[in-house]
Amino acid sequence: MPNILVKIPKDAFPTEHRAALVKKLNDAAAAAEQIPDDPRKRSMCWVIIDEVVPGSWTCGASDMSVKLLPCLAVIYVPAGVLDGASQAMYVDLVHTAFKQSLPETEQRPLATSVILHHVADGSWGANGAIWRLPDFAP
Repeated sequence: MPNILVKIPKDAFPTEHRAALVKKLNDAAAAAEQIPDDPRKRSMCWVIIDEVVPGSWTCGASDMSVKLLPCLAVIYVPAGVLDGASQAMYVDLVHTAFKQSLPETEQRPLATSVILHHVADGSWGANGAIWRLPDFAP
């Protein structure tokens, strides 16, 4: 049941490329978190894409998006779901999702940052109630 928050430079992924990215991020979550291929389970994977306007993504006061294509994914997963191997796989799959979803015309080098946040059991709320891993995992 991940929540995936994505930041990409504005207009870097046109509509059809954003749709491909969302699908690939869902597939990455399903593989890493062993989410069954069941629409009810897959619907619990939320992806939010936020486009960052030019000049707002800086490093050392320089606009990062001029020289490279920065892409950030912050992923919230229930604690205890991912072991070391599945974390490594998840990060690789997310990077690959960005790479495979790029328009062919994109010339900037891709620079991804993937942050995995492990949410402690009992710290996840949904629809006004606390959710615990044993309650929603089945």
